[in-house]
Amino acid sequence: MAYHTVNNTYIISYDLSQGGDYDAIFNAIKSYKTWAHITQSTWAIATDKSITDVRDHLKSLMSAGSRIFVVKSASLAAWDNVICSNEWLKKNL
Repeated sequence: MAYHTVNNTYIISYDLSQGGDYDAIFNAIKSYKTWAHITQSTWAIATDKSITDVRDHLKSLMSAGSRIFVVKSASLAAWDNVICSNEWLKKNL
């Protein structure tokens, strides 16, 4: 029996506390198959992982006092002057 994997698109926003390892967070986010860097501290990923799995994965790499917010995309968005391509956002949000 074949199972269809459903990808969810999540928006990730974070504030790393002083001494936070940005490279570790960037690499962790980029480890998801589909990702985009939207603004300095905002990314989007498409994955079959749960929202809490994503949060916990990234949180495990953050120093104490850092903040993280992960929300499932509702497919409606508006943007201007983002880092990633407009096409990626149109396709994946």
